[in-house]
Amino acid sequence: MKKQLSVIFLTIFTFTSSTKDWKLGVQLWTFSKFDFVTAISKVDSSGVKYIEAYSHQKLGGGMAGDFGPDMTAEEKTQVKQLLKSKGIHIVAMGVIVPKTLEEWQKYFAFGKEFGLSYFTAEPIKTQWDGIDSLAGIYGIRVAIHDHPKPNVYWSPDSVLAAIQGHKHIGSCADVGHWARNGLDPVECLKKLEGHIIGVHLKDIVQFDNTKAEDTVVGTGVIKWAPIFQELKRQNFKGMLSIEHESNWYNSVPDVIQTVKFYNEQVSALN
Repeated sequence: MKKQLSVIFLTIFTFTSSTKDWKLGVQLWTFSKFDFVTAISKVDSSGVKYIEAYSHQKLGGGMAGDFGPDMTAEEKTQVKQLLKSKGIHIVAMGVIVPKTLEEWQKYFAFGKEFGLSYFTAEPIKTQWDGIDSLAGIYGIRVAIHDHPKPNVYWSPDSVLAAIQGHKHIGSCADVGHWARNGLDPVECLKKLEGHIIGVHLKDIVQFDNTKAEDTVVGTGVIKWAPIFQELKRQNFKGMLSIEHESNWYNSVPDVIQTVKFYNEQVSALN
């Protein structure tokens, strides 16, 4: 009996320890047809407590500005109060593509004020060294995102080139875009092992088609069980952001369905 209990305890401990640092979030681009205040309400209705914000979303709620470094002190205070009232935390922000290091510094200072863990970005090659230095200074990592071809970062190989020698730069693994590019998401994850900072949860209706439409995660062509299994094997620690670029004006039910699917998949990990 003691031996059986030990095996059961070990199994439970293995499961909880391998996924306990995973956060399920929503990339606010999912609700980009709405202002920030409305988007936060939709996230709250979906039962999610973590978000990846994006720059220049209209704030709404009586605020005239856009979300980002140029917000006024009063707007920042109102946004912080809104998030606190909903129990929602901004973990990341992106996808950003600052043109200069001075602009990057503005984002890092803003990210520090809001407690961000990382920026999702597609940085200019000549900025890699400077960005890595700023990331170290501010304690905020940079996760390189992979948009479809002909984007320079469409392949894990190009992301690895940027990561080389830059310990504060890693990957935001958008598995949906990899599938659009005709790449096997699991093989891409393996290539980037040890460098994955965040993940975008996105499903599509057709493999190897850069224009393939989004669908609810778990209902498209992507095989999710091996993806979650690979992230577990790598001892991934970070946020998986739901990014649903479809059904724009009524996507809360789709997000809720994705949350349910995610919870089922994680519970089934062995």
